[in-house]
Amino acid sequence: MSVLVVGEALVDIVRRADGSVVEHPGGSPANVALTLGRLGCAPRLLTSFGDDERGAVIRAWLEESHVDVVVAPAERTSTAEATLDATGAATYVFDLAWDLGDVDVQPADVLHVGSISAVLDPGGRQVADLVARLRPTTTITYDPNARPALMGDHVVAAARVGELVALADVVKVSDEDLAWFHPDQDPMDTAADWLTLGPALVVVTTGGEGATVLTPTGFSWVVAPRVDVVDTVGAGDTFMGALIDGLVGAGLAGDRDALRSIDPQVLADILARCARAAAITVSRSGANPPWAAELD
Repeated sequence: MSVLVVGEALVDIVRRADGSVVEHPGGSPANVALTLGRLGCAPRLLTSFGDDERGAVIRAWLEESHVDVVVAPAERTSTAEATLDATGAATYVFDLAWDLGDVDVQPADVLHVGSISAVLDPGGRQVADLVARLRPTTTITYDPNARPALMGDHVVAAARVGELVALADVVKVSDEDLAWFHPDQDPMDTAADWLTLGPALVVVTTGGEGATVLTPTGFSWVVAPRVDVVDTVGAGDTFMGALIDGLVGAGLAGDRDALRSIDPQVLADILARCARAAAITVSRSGANPPWAAELD
């Protein structure tokens, strides 16, 4: 099964509560691709970064985890400045440019999109066009991963996100993101509304409390393992990557009907593994998801 991830790869400049500053390669879609590579899926990542020192760091970081990197050249490599509070939670300031240009895109069994790259134009419209073009033969997974500093008005952003939710087979979203998109509605009610747009699965993560999954036949939840949190950078992306890996491993990628009738126990096992993977990531610094040997 082939997996294509499309979206930003950048450098996280992390300012810790103790005043120290470190740089880590990252970006939500890049972190998803990294997770998939470490779990054995050998994904392709279509992204954009500069021919500079930071871009070289990103490429090496991805290729060391068995990610095939396809780059649309950019004038510079984008950055995200993350400031961590005493609990390890991050807030971000971005310097980001996103344009896929004329890069040739090969088909895949699974296409994952999300975060800033799905809403920031001109690349955002290119991503939406790609999703619409590949959807007839491809499983689409989507994580909105809201970034209010770049997404502008939440009403406009919610409408744009809703268009992609309607095209997706699997949506993973945090309760905080749902609350930002629709602040006047309970997050789980928003998730239920999203499910009616067409996805087979809507998974709502709630940080250390675990996750809830909604399907056309009902809902269930998974409890997150208790760990000492170093920081939360990349935790949701790790969960998303492990979710895609689990669906591929269960033979559900590329089969929309099978995905819609997924066995509840199979789904529960996949989600429990996702939660374990995310717990490993939050227990160490930066977006550093587990390898398969650590998880299994």
